[in-house]
Amino acid sequence: MTPSFGYWLLVYAAVAIIALIVLIARYRLNPFIVITLISLGLALVAGMPPSAVVGAYEAGVGKTLGHIALVVALGTMLGKMMAESGGAEQMARTLIEKFGEKNAHWAMVCIAFLVGLPLFFEVGFVLLVPIAFTVERRVGVSILMVGLPMVAGLSVVHALVPPHPAAMLAVQAYQASVGQTLLYAIAIGIPTAIIAGPLYAKFIVPRIQLPADNPLEKQFLDREPRDKLPGFGITMATILLPVVLMLIGGWANLISTPGSAFNQFLLFIGNSVIALLLATLLSFWTLGIAQGFNRESILKFTNECLAPTASITLLVGAGGGLNRILVDAGVTDQIVGLAHEFHLSPLIMGWLFAALMRVATGSATVAMTTASGVVAPVAIGLGYPHPELLVLATGAGSVIFSHVNDGGFWLIKEYFNMTVAQTFKTWTVLETLISLVAFALTVGLSYLL
Repeated sequence: MTPSFGYWLLVYAAVAIIALIVLIARYRLNPFIVITLISLGLALVAGMPPSAVVGAYEAGVGKTLGHIALVVALGTMLGKMMAESGGAEQMARTLIEKFGEKNAHWAMVCIAFLVGLPLFFEVGFVLLVPIAFTVERRVGVSILMVGLPMVAGLSVVHALVPPHPAAMLAVQAYQASVGQTLLYAIAIGIPTAIIAGPLYAKFIVPRIQLPADNPLEKQFLDREPRDKLPGFGITMATILLPVVLMLIGGWANLISTPGSAFNQFLLFIGNSVIALLLATLLSFWTLGIAQGFNRESILKFTNECLAPTASITLLVGAGGGLNRILVDAGVTDQIVGLAHEFHLSPLIMGWLFAALMRVATGSATVAMTTASGVVAPVAIGLGYPHPELLVLATGAGSVIFSHVNDGGFWLIKEYFNMTVAQTFKTWTVLETLISLVAFALTVGLSYLL
């Protein structure tokens, strides 16, 4: 590949992303169709063999859906059990009592920060969204007033805080101390979550008018009121079970001999799909049978909650197909080349490269792992003294400017019933705020150390 064609690849990718945004946001075309057409068109223009284009797109869709479809389905079932049993209502009541109705948005950012520690963003989101809907109904505010702080807390933890899987991968690549990274991440993550979550929500929510009818909200809230609600403790234990299991899985090699039968068992139950499956099965008892529901009712709940998730799952898969095309067409390789061409400090390089990969692929995890893999040898070669800050800088870059090739973008849009334009004004700006604030605080911390 000649250098000039490599630069043209970046131009083609930029034009494709802009076309996606315009066609979906301005002309209101079906997002799944648009993403598919743009992905196939980009592959052909980039010179991929026509016979390989559809296969690459299908592989990207399949790989993404292989994980996300299971996570969304199981998380939605668990959320439905929380809603029908009154568990979400109980958690909402308790949070509102502790924080006060005026501070419900602070309650949501706190619980998201806690629950999101070992969870991928999509898992944490589907676990917490029924609580957000219930708090919204009780307090009488827009879902965005409690939903945006919630996703801010989840996103900050995803990007910065070990033992989150993405952060742990970066810790390993940079040979950083887990303890120091955790300490710095909390110091930087808390103010970042506050600025991008509750504070930004107070600014933007009055400027966003949502439709009165939200089909996904209805499935969580439109139910017969229950006289007896499950206890806060048992509800919290049910929702935190996957959190605990994933934490155990993440630390399996530290608490057991790698390769042993016990180690394999811990890794198995710590897998996000298995952890959610076990929590969903537990909810059938704690939030189902124990609350007076019979098997027929539980079957009805778990069947009817899946229909509204179909469009979300399809869009997330299409984003995965676009990601694969960008990789196979060589766009990501060109970004790697640019990072080496400009001689930047490791801190700036970590943030910038992760940011470019995030915009190109849509995946914060891919951006963080790819960027740390490229920057780590450079940083180690230069003897950079604070690898923990490199983890934070790379994590900050990995969440910038979420747009139509990011599965999280479509989750937020569909669950909160926004237009694409409104999702850009809320979610995309929130993610960019997290990236810029966290990176600025990381740079500031580097001058103090």
